[in-house]
Amino acid sequence: MSLKEDQTSTHEIKSGGSLIGKVKVPGDKSISHRSLLLAAIAEGETTIEGMLPAEDPISTAYCLKAMGVQITPLIEGTLVKVQGVGLHGLKEPNTVLDCGNSGTTMRLMMGLIAGQKDKHFVLTGDPSLSQRPMKRVGQPLKAMGAKVNGRSNGDFAPLSVIGQQLHGAVIGTPVASAQIKSAILLAALTAEGPTTVIEPSNSRDHTERMLKAFGANLKVSGEMGRHITIFPGSELKGTSIVVPGDISSAAFWLIGGSLIPGSDIIIENIGLNRTRTGILEVMEKMGANIEVLNKRTIAGEPVGDIRATHSKTLKPFIIDSEIMPRLIDEIPILCVAACFCEGTSQINGAGELRVKETDRLSVMTRQLKKMGAIIEEKPDGLIIEGVGHLKGANLDSETDHRVAMSLAIASILADGSSTIARSNAASISYPHFWTDLERLKI
Repeated sequence: MSLKEDQTSTHEIKSGGSLIGKVKVPGDKSISHRSLLLAAIAEGETTIEGMLPAEDPISTAYCLKAMGVQITPLIEGTLVKVQGVGLHGLKEPNTVLDCGNSGTTMRLMMGLIAGQKDKHFVLTGDPSLSQRPMKRVGQPLKAMGAKVNGRSNGDFAPLSVIGQQLHGAVIGTPVASAQIKSAILLAALTAEGPTTVIEPSNSRDHTERMLKAFGANLKVSGEMGRHITIFPGSELKGTSIVVPGDISSAAFWLIGGSLIPGSDIIIENIGLNRTRTGILEVMEKMGANIEVLNKRTIAGEPVGDIRATHSKTLKPFIIDSEIMPRLIDEIPILCVAACFCEGTSQINGAGELRVKETDRLSVMTRQLKKMGAIIEEKPDGLIIEGVGHLKGANLDSETDHRVAMSLAIASILADGSSTIARSNAASISYPHFWTDLERLKI
C-alpha cells in the first residue's frame, strides 16, 4: 500500500532495549533518482543494481515511463534495466506527470524536459509537494531560455514546461542546493554553448560523478570545486550503476546505536561521498563511538561499513551553514541526539528545512516538546538543551519520512511507551524501516 493510500498507520514503540546486529539500509535516494534520469536520456541500456524501490524513485520512474522510456519494475533485490531514448528522445506525454511527494523528481525533471523542443509537459504532485517552492529552479532555467509557468508566478505546481532550444549561461545559485545545480546541469546537456554553475559552497556531487560515468563533457574547477561546467555535444552512453546504501537512512541507526545503552550495530555498504558525510564529522565532535570499516570504491563512489556502539557521554554540537549542505537530511535525527548531549547544541543555517516535505524545524520542535524536550526555534535553526531524558507521548510524523524514523529512535530512549501516527511515511525513503527496527531491537 502506498503512502498516498495509507495516511492512518500508527506504530506503538515501547521504551528500552538495545540495537544489536547488522543491517543494510536501502539504496541512496539521491543516486537512485539520478541514475534513472540519466539512463533515460542515454543511448542504449543501463543496468542499476541496488536501486531504492521507494515512493520517491518510483515517482521518477513513473514520469519517465510516461515519456516513452522503458524501465523494468523497481523491486528490491532486482536489477533495474532502463532503455535510454537519447538526449532528444523523450516523448510529449499524453497525461500530467505526477511527481507524488518527491521534490527531487519535480525539480530535476524541470531541468530534464526544459530543452525538449516543442513538447509540452505539465508537472504536478501531492498537496505537500504543491506547496514547495519551485521558482528557485524555474528562474535559472529561464535564464537559459526555458519556458516555465505555474501558480504564484511559477513558484508552485502544477507547472507547465514548454520545451525550448536553450542557450548556455553562467549561473550563480543563491544557496548550495544539489537539486538546483542538478536541474541546471541536466538542462545544459541540450543547450547551445557551455553552461557553468557556481555554488556558494559545496552541495552533494552525485550528479557530476554520474554525468562523467555516462560520458558527459564536464569540468569541475574554481575554489573548492564550486564551478561546474557542462560542454554540450557529447552523447550519453548506457552503463552499469551500483547504488550504495543511503547514509541519510543509516543516520538513524548511527545515532540510535550511539544513544541507546548496550547497542552495537554495523550498517553495511554505505556511501561515503565526501559531500554527504557531515553526519560523521558531527558525531566525531560529539565523541560518539563510530568506526568506518572495509573502505572501498564501487562505481566511482566511496563505500564502507560503519559500526556504532553506545557512548556513555556525548558532547553538545554546533552546526553552521558551511556544513549544512552535507547533512541537511540528517538534522531531524540530530535533534534527537541533541536532547541527550551534555549541554546546549545549536543548529544554524538550516532554513532549507522549512521547505522540505514538511517544515522540519517546526515539526521536530513540536513533536519533541511533547516528549519533554527543551527547544528554541529560530528562523534558520534550533537551540536544543541536553535534558538527558524524554517521556513517552502520542506523536505524529506529520507525513514526513525522516521525522517518523527520528521519532522512532526518540521513543526507544523515552520513559514509557509512545505512539507514532502516520508512521508509514517512512516508506518514502526506507520501505522496511519498521521491520528492521523490530529485528534489531532486543
